[in-house]
Amino acid sequence: MLRAETALEEMDREDADPVLLHRTYAQFPLVNAIVSGWGGLYRELIRPALPTRGQGSILDIGCGGGDITAALARRARRDGFDVRVTGIDPDKRAHRYATAAHRSRGAPALEFRRATSSDLVAAGESFDVVLSNHVLHHLGEAELEGLLADSVALARGVAVHGDIRRSRTALLLFGAATLPLARTSFIRRDGLTSIRRSYLPEELRAVVPPPWQVLGRRPYRNLLLYRPEPRP
Repeated sequence: MLRAETALEEMDREDADPVLLHRTYAQFPLVNAIVSGWGGLYRELIRPALPTRGQGSILDIGCGGGDITAALARRARRDGFDVRVTGIDPDKRAHRYATAAHRSRGAPALEFRRATSSDLVAAGESFDVVLSNHVLHHLGEAELEGLLADSVALARGVAVHGDIRRSRTALLLFGAATLPLARTSFIRRDGLTSIRRSYLPEELRAVVPPPWQVLGRRPYRNLLLYRPEPRP
């Protein structure tokens, strides 16, 4: 199955139905809890990169509705970390939803900004952890190169980009599992498009520069991992 790199997801259209778009953001927490695996990645990669003294920081690039951003903030606070968690997205609709949805969570160290990773690099910002979820498949080769370069510039501790891995089996399983959501949001149709647009591990290895690592995770996941060289 060839990568459908030019396919367009419904929620990325400027004229996307606002009701269906809102419902899509609202359904993301359930879908991401099942398929994205950030609970395990938090324990394995994010928590060890947070400082035990002073304030730590996490950046979620392309945060969408902000559910993963907020979930990571809750996990870190529950583990006793003083941490500032920032979600960025250039889409004004995503930013508006994330800000409204998480305003009442009582998290002063949780921030959502309408921005790109390049904006933060230009501002000279840096973070202990830099991550993204389901962003890679939206990117062509030049855009992917830009994201990775920005991540290297922004990450003090670790950068982790998680995404879907293209598979016919994943396509069939996701299509069946999300059938009840077919008419309620863009989750099913855009999820199927996302799978078709996503990379295979060998495709990523062909374009990702060292010292980035391309790792496979179950079920049907790709992971790009970067750890800065220790300073002398």
